[in-house]
Amino acid sequence: MAGSSVVSVVCLHLSVALHTPFVTALRRTDSCETLVVRVTDSDGVVGWGEAPQVWQVTGESLASAQACVDQMLAPVLVGRDVDDWCEVSATVQRAVARNHGAKAAVDTALHDLVARRAGLPLPQLLARTYAAAAPAGAAPIGLLVSTDVTLSAGSAEDLGEAAAARVADGFSTLKMKIGTDAATDVARVRAVRERVGPHVVVRLDANQGWTRGEAVEVIRALEEADLGVDLVEQPVAGDDVEGLAWVRSRVGLPIMADESLYSVIDLDRILRLGAADLVNVKLAKCGSLAVGALLLERAAGAGLGTLVGTMMESQIGVGAAASLAAALPTSTTNDLDAAWWAARPPFEGGVTYDGPTLTLPDAPGLGVTALRPAAGSTAAGPR
Repeated sequence: MAGSSVVSVVCLHLSVALHTPFVTALRRTDSCETLVVRVTDSDGVVGWGEAPQVWQVTGESLASAQACVDQMLAPVLVGRDVDDWCEVSATVQRAVARNHGAKAAVDTALHDLVARRAGLPLPQLLARTYAAAAPAGAAPIGLLVSTDVTLSAGSAEDLGEAAAARVADGFSTLKMKIGTDAATDVARVRAVRERVGPHVVVRLDANQGWTRGEAVEVIRALEEADLGVDLVEQPVAGDDVEGLAWVRSRVGLPIMADESLYSVIDLDRILRLGAADLVNVKLAKCGSLAVGALLLERAAGAGLGTLVGTMMESQIGVGAAASLAAALPTSTTNDLDAAWWAARPPFEGGVTYDGPTLTLPDAPGLGVTALRPAAGSTAAGPR
């Protein structure tokens, strides 16, 4: 298929009920509120993207993301030759400052459309485009990606119950949301470890919930208690990279940067300051699959651990992130459980879960075939 151009960029608001409330040090939500972007070309091929609303992290809302797409990003897409998609994608990144979620949604939709036109699953397109040349005899790009599962912030008793339930579901890596109360965080971790035993991986995410001093105090207490913590994610405010480095220099547990990492400039600052042992790359923070790939490769090349994560998103955003992780395998279990929280998947097709194993469809693009009518749209599915 050749000689096609982009003819429309359409936004849809989506509210997806969760089967369990999602609670962190920053927020509590019972639903996934997200902006879905649908890009169509002159042959009728459709690509999907997604911009989640996460006020407390990215600062983007449904309204702001749609305004960015409608007023700034759609105009640079419509009429463009799909065969020039790499340059079109770069133009999207230059069209507006920040607005990373909106840019990621349009960028993902463009990649999905191109992969569908080529008849390739998205991971294969990404590997061909962004991964370093594979050595002779390298294994083909797989469609299975491992994920942890999140335990929402709560009491020690509630966390212990949730941990036991998730292990019964087959998950072997648990990501605890803490940072809501430094004085009791160690007790919460102990309750989880006592319920799941020594062989389950337990990682912690403070979501910027501690001061520098609290972070060092809590992490040292965790080390002394020997609770088998795998890593501690974003213990201090995201813009306090110096504070992140200060904490890391005073503790032994690995420190992971999340909200401190949006751009390549941020990564360079983290490396220069020695602020983290690992990084969590998210499309809604970095704005594009190309930038996400660059962050993964540069971080790994500098000796940092890597994983790919998401915000609270549907199969579209999770599928794009999982495709990136499949194309550029990470050094540790990824954080891709967001679509697992949906009470009912809003799309037909796309990623599926079997415990900790996320399966990408062996189908062109993201493999999404239609938006379920109950999700609020009767739009036809992509070709």
